[in-house]
Amino acid sequence: MRVVFMGTPDFAVGALEAIIQAGHDVAAVVTQPDKPKGRGKEMQMTPVKACAIAHEIPVFQPIKVKEHEAVEQLRGYGADVFVVAAFGQILSEEILTMPKYGCINIHASLLPKYRGAAPIQWAIINGEKMTGVTIMQMDRGIDTGDMLMKAEVPITERETADSLHDKLAQTGAQLITEALPKIESGELTPAKQREEESSYARMLHKSMSRVDWNKGAAELDCLIRGLISWPGASTVYHGKTLKIWEETAIEEAALQEDTEPGTVVRVEKDAFYVQTGNGILKISAVQPEGKKRMAVKDFLLGYPVKAGEKLG
Repeated sequence: MRVVFMGTPDFAVGALEAIIQAGHDVAAVVTQPDKPKGRGKEMQMTPVKACAIAHEIPVFQPIKVKEHEAVEQLRGYGADVFVVAAFGQILSEEILTMPKYGCINIHASLLPKYRGAAPIQWAIINGEKMTGVTIMQMDRGIDTGDMLMKAEVPITERETADSLHDKLAQTGAQLITEALPKIESGELTPAKQREEESSYARMLHKSMSRVDWNKGAAELDCLIRGLISWPGASTVYHGKTLKIWEETAIEEAALQEDTEPGTVVRVEKDAFYVQTGNGILKISAVQPEGKKRMAVKDFLLGYPVKAGEKLG
């Protein structure tokens, strides 16, 4: 098939590579404009653009893909299908109906659950045991189109948003290469989504990062693993931000009934334990403000945490 691939972040790169390796004719890659990054504010290309350049595929980076000039450029590629994976812009009705087989989206959840911008993170935050990838026919709604194929991916006990991202990206790459020939041959039967089963995975915000120690240990464990890459989960220690990288929820009562949530209740050579609203959180890797990530055994050499101290 003649494909226009629309995607931006790392999640989409595997799918593009798989489509290329499967022998499809990728007429162009459409991705977000380059953005300044880092202290030097140097312009950095998107991961999908880097992949396209490596394969000598033309790259189109419209600021607004719905504008007339952009639409006409898309039309000029003469594609059979547009494959979309975390592109980052809303497509107009004109674009959605432009190719013969429409626009096919690789979505990182088992629709209709977790429509929206952050399905991977919210699956972890909400303590799900199973997620997956849905190949769907795009319509004007936000991830509301008909479902074409699905693949389940289990969420392990210590899964983070980062590790799950990589699993789902790999699954999505495999699934889209299975789907494209079946779409062309008409083998797939579109299935409507059940609206009563839908949920929305809203965009993450920096305000979510501050740990509320009044929550239970199990809930905080899911939150920390879900926010691991961005914005991260942090608390305050001696007036400075302390990011939590690795921890384990321990379902046990406080050592004393009057222990306030956020209180350090025990310190060992490689971990310290914090009382939550329900249970204890064992913390084993952190990142002090202005420093690199480190194991708690190294952190304790410079920051002698003591039982009875309060975080937050």
